[in-house]
Amino acid sequence: MTEKKKTFIMNGVLGLQGTLFILRYEFVQESESSLLYKTQKQRMELDMLYVSTRNAAEKVTASQAILKGLAENGGLFVPEQIPTLDVPVDKLQDMTYQETAYEVMKLFLTDYTEEELKDCIKSAYDDKFDTSEIAPLIKAQDAYYLELFHGATIAFKDMALSILPHLLITAAKKNQVKNDIVILTATSGDTGKAALAGFADVEGTKIIVFYPKDGVSPIQRQQMVTQKGDNTFVVGINGNFDQAQTGVKQMFSDPELAKELDAAGYQFSSANSINIGRLVPQIVYYVYAYAKMVKSGEIKDGETINVTVPTGNFGNILAAFYAKNMGLPIGKLICASNENKVLYDFFTTGTYDKNREFILTSSPSMDILISSNLERLIYRIAGDNAQKNQELMRTLQETGSYCISEEMRARLKDFYGNFASEEETASIIGEIYRDAGYIIDTHTAVAAAVYQKYKKETGDVAKTVIASTASPYKFTRSVMTAIDEKYSDRPDFELVDELQALSNVIVPKAIEDIRVASVVHKTVCEVDKMQSVVREFLKMDA
Repeated sequence: MTEKKKTFIMNGVLGLQGTLFILRYEFVQESESSLLYKTQKQRMELDMLYVSTRNAAEKVTASQAILKGLAENGGLFVPEQIPTLDVPVDKLQDMTYQETAYEVMKLFLTDYTEEELKDCIKSAYDDKFDTSEIAPLIKAQDAYYLELFHGATIAFKDMALSILPHLLITAAKKNQVKNDIVILTATSGDTGKAALAGFADVEGTKIIVFYPKDGVSPIQRQQMVTQKGDNTFVVGINGNFDQAQTGVKQMFSDPELAKELDAAGYQFSSANSINIGRLVPQIVYYVYAYAKMVKSGEIKDGETINVTVPTGNFGNILAAFYAKNMGLPIGKLICASNENKVLYDFFTTGTYDKNREFILTSSPSMDILISSNLERLIYRIAGDNAQKNQELMRTLQETGSYCISEEMRARLKDFYGNFASEEETASIIGEIYRDAGYIIDTHTAVAAAVYQKYKKETGDVAKTVIASTASPYKFTRSVMTAIDEKYSDRPDFELVDELQALSNVIVPKAIEDIRVASVVHKTVCEVDKMQSVVREFLKMDA
């Protein structure tokens, strides 16, 4: 006979951030199974839940959202509400990056225990970063550059992809997942290597990365194709990033493929910024940057700052938007595009239109015409209306464009969009080097150029943080040519030592390692063969 257990519920009223909870005292007799069910149900009610941007009925916990990556019908998971930052800046300013990460992430990942989350953070933000600050702020000219490239692969993707494997494996254990997790990802250059480095040889996982064969820098390509690890697979496609991303999304949304995977002992998850486990860690560095600016006396507590982000898939600037909605004093969110200026046109006209020429630029990680994370913003400005959002996304899929209403446009007042041409991008690299002796990469240069346009257009002189998303060592020829045309005909790797001499910044280990590394991954395929190479790698057709 099942043992009876006693429990009680407390009478009273508790206010928390404006939410009313009713609790009451009452002794009850319950069976052990009944008590377990109630405990799980109460836990779900207290946890932050995530809902699909295309189906209001699909709700999951944080760990389940991280495991799934993409919602059932192609939607993205978003938190039901944005939590309020509950630690004052005067305390945050004395915290380490790791401590700040916990204070931010605990508000979103509520079904992770304190021990689990702190273990994930400790494992992620360790000596794989070349500075104890993790994300230092450098002032150059009249802006503050938030250097997000001090991780193992020298790009901002490390900031989230260092922790995602730990969050994912913990989520699998919490949800009693028996299958191996197959990380399926498309990359425009940086996500691929950061994901590969994070998941290489992680037990219970495999990782497959698709990249545009002719759409990444030589150093980005070399970083990926030399990646070791028996569970890693890198594939170049004869196409662009948007085609790679679309192919990956189609595999995620294929129910028959999901059944076959399950039968073979696998299930898909994503390391792209469509995974909420990528987005939440990115919020951290904006909070950290603000607190450190207060600590250094650059701003006063409560003073509003602006944030400028070089933007492709829209995840990084969306993280800043979430930080603002948590209560961080951010004024304008300045969205910087390169010549693939689909986002600039969207903020200017209210029409998102990918029906245009795809341009290969010197900032390849931003060479994107379908900005997946914009869907999360569209859902928000549609009043969290999944049906309305789904209609717009269907229109995008069918026609390549959609228009938002005037009411929705009015909710974009926090954003400013502009773009930088290739000439403007090169010019600002040279200008900042000559004026401040500081060298930035091409993506950061797009943001710097757009920031200059914003100031000139608006006269806004608020202190501004520019997200510096990659090391100049990833794009040596473009950077060095911008400084002096004499470098234009020399190969990227040849210019590494020249860049070190100019910058007085030691060559990162990530670059030194791939100078002599052997190519491991040589597979190239057509866009319509992506699923076939996945099946082959997983031995599903054997």
